[in-house]
Amino acid sequence: MPTHPQAPDPPPEGAVQPPRADLPPAGPPAEEAEPGPDAGTGPAAPDDEYAEALKDVEDRWRRALADLDNLRKRHAKELERERAAERARTAAAFLQVIDNLELALSHAAADPGAILEGVRAVRDQAVNVLERLGYPRDAETGVAFDPTRHEVVGVVEDPGAEPNTVVQVLRPGYGEAEHQLRPAAVTVAKRE
Repeated sequence: MPTHPQAPDPPPEGAVQPPRADLPPAGPPAEEAEPGPDAGTGPAAPDDEYAEALKDVEDRWRRALADLDNLRKRHAKELERERAAERARTAAAFLQVIDNLELALSHAAADPGAILEGVRAVRDQAVNVLERLGYPRDAETGVAFDPTRHEVVGVVEDPGAEPNTVVQVLRPGYGEAEHQLRPAAVTVAKRE
């Protein structure tokens, strides 16, 4: 009985088969190399466009940062200049007070009664300066106690005063609401 070569059994479905020698290798077809950026012909590669756009954005970003830094420095200089000018205006407002105190001290030996009147006038002048600067004097008695304007340093029994009212101002306060230099130190009538 003659033996004939048998054809091999087909491989199972999905099995990896070895490449056949009579077929070209699998994969994308070989392409010709593109000309480089120095070839001088053809459109610019997309990478070059992105690089140019990135350089442009970086340049604008650096300029914006420099402008912001210059603005910050200019603002700091202007703020310091304004502070110095305001200090000078405030100090100048008190020069008359100092002049009048020196005048009162130079006349101290002449008449003690006149000295007392002079000191009161200088105090009134200083209170007026503070008021013009936006800090009015708060030294009222008989008003209701307000914790935003008053600091209680004592509580007293006073039958002639309403409970929780200011009986005596020991140290006047200066300013109002959010712009207060200090609250008034007061004694308050006791609640019954």
